[in-house]
Amino acid sequence: MKNRTPLLASLALSSLLLSGCAAAAGSVGAVPAPPSDAASAASSPSAAHSRGHHDGGAASPRASTEGPSEAAKMVCGVQPMDRLTSILDLKQDPHTVNSWADTTFTCLYHLDEGALEISVKEAADQATALNYFEAMQALAVDATPIEGLANLGFPAYETEDGSAVFQKDSFVLQVDASDLPATLGPDAITRGALAYQLSTTILACWVEHP
Repeated sequence: MKNRTPLLASLALSSLLLSGCAAAAGSVGAVPAPPSDAASAASSPSAAHSRGHHDGGAASPRASTEGPSEAAKMVCGVQPMDRLTSILDLKQDPHTVNSWADTTFTCLYHLDEGALEISVKEAADQATALNYFEAMQALAVDATPIEGLANLGFPAYETEDGSAVFQKDSFVLQVDASDLPATLGPDAITRGALAYQLSTTILACWVEHP
């Protein structure tokens, strides 16, 4: 995405300004996993999570060690789901499973082609989140910075296997489409482009509901 076209970047910026965003519909029923060390957390921030079903419960508005914030739960909410089903022309919403462990909220979308994983690391503050992001980027294989208008003003990178990672405020967002085929849907969108578009949809939610 380093060389994204101005049109795609403009569309992403427009989505930040125009998208309506509602709170996530998911609730978390996960049992916390044992803490991992910093290196393994950075290389796989959503690893070793136990899972709970996405079942329409209410969310807490604030981040804490006891549960994800309202903003983090948006990754399992209406807007990314609608965007995903629209891009892939799905006839029904895919099943999702979510979890909360090590201050990371993860939403796993079960598609016919494989699993799409979206996770949010909630750090104590912006500086801690940036350090976490930079550690992830350093450990990622074939990481390429997302630059220019395409990064929407946030630290961001992509990987060749189909992940997009953004850092905003005290959050680090990762959309991991690496388990999916190289192209998907009726328009043969690449998994990297899918990860990017879902990332900007979620960022739009965060801009509207910080």
